Amino acid sequence: MPAPTVLEAHLADLAVALRAYRRSAARLADWGNTLAATLTAGGRLLVAGNGGSAAEAQHLTAELVGKLRHDRQPLSAIALHAETSALTAIGNDYGYDEVFARQVRAHGRPDDILLLLSTSGTSGNLLAAARAGREAGLRCWAMTGPAPNPLAGACHDALAVAAPDSQIVQELHLVSVHVLCEHVDRALPLPVGAATAGPPQPVADTRAALRTGVEVALDGAAGSGGGTT
Repeated sequence: MPAPTVLEAHLADLAVALRAYRRSAARLADWGNTLAATLTAGGRLLVAGNGGSAAEAQHLTAELVGKLRHDRQPLSAIALHAETSALTAIGNDYGYDEVFARQVRAHGRPDDILLLLSTSGTSGNLLAAARAGREAGLRCWAMTGPAPNPLAGACHDALAVAAPDSQIVQELHLVSVHVLCEHVDRALPLPVGAATAGPPQPVADTRAALRTGVEVALDGAAGSGGGTT
């Protein structure tokens, strides 16, 4: 039997990780409702990450300040790693471990939310940010790789993706970003213009298709010998 292709092997690992990831549904719904209530009450979301996790965090702020599906009020969300002048000045003057923590102290207010993304859960600058957030009275959340890890332990709550491959972790963090924003939107008042556009249309239920796709991937993994190590 031929060895699985790079794509087949990657999809097999992703399918395995999805089994445990399904248990994140309730946490994402709770986070979305809490985030919607915080942002509509005048609070803000601060997010940060390094490397690929920075990209996922900035994707989240773009969806909230802009929109996910429908037009709605802009929501206050700041990606701390995108403040390049502040980031480099703080790193130069105080050290790289302080690049996010000092911004948290500057921008964070009690009951704001701080979300930190890390595949390893060990990044020193994120751990310092979590400590600064808790000291300032922020609600601290983390999206990480497998738990236990230091960052998950330093935050009030964490979504830990049980996958050994950081690529898979980041991909499921992106899924988490989209699902989180979907819950935020559902918890908000009607989208702009919805009151005059007739009754809301039901959102297509793609869960059956997703299950079918995962089952196909899992079947393929079983047949090809793919999977995690």
